[in-house]
Amino acid sequence: MTLVILAHPNFDQSIANKTIIEQLSRNHPNLEIRNIHQLYPDYKIDIAAEQAALLRHDLIILQYPMYWFNMPAILKIWLDNVFSYQFAYGSEGDKLKSKQLLISLTVGQPEKNFIQENGDHLIADFLQALKHSAQYTQMKYHEPHILYEVSTVSGFTPETIHFRAQAHGQKLIQFIQNITV
Repeated sequence: MTLVILAHPNFDQSIANKTIIEQLSRNHPNLEIRNIHQLYPDYKIDIAAEQAALLRHDLIILQYPMYWFNMPAILKIWLDNVFSYQFAYGSEGDKLKSKQLLISLTVGQPEKNFIQENGDHLIADFLQALKHSAQYTQMKYHEPHILYEVSTVSGFTPETIHFRAQAHGQKLIQFIQNITV
């Protein structure tokens, strides 16, 4: 089964993340979505509940928008608290071993803004901490699914963003189906 940790501080105003979550909800029946901003508006994470959710699932998807070249603060707090000693790491901390982690990230700007002159993608650098955290906790890290150009501030129309987010959601559904077969 699949768990989606949704970490969007302004989910109600979102076009892309809301569309992706709606697409996943409609098309994937065995999906648990935990909107951590809705669950913990005070940022006080229920560690036991979140760890129990992780234990119920084999595939964990982190769905969030890029904020200042990083994850939203609540997701960092969630990781710091939930991926704890003797749960996620340590001599007895093998509870995430062999679980799979997929990052589904939305970015307001075009992809070209994140490609260096040598062809390297800056987003890969930004995600190194998550990749290493997955490896440290013995999870299988999958290459991230990234949806660029999702900001109306950058001149993209809501209709275009919605259409592209639907396609991104469909790619996630296909990924889930391929992983869980």
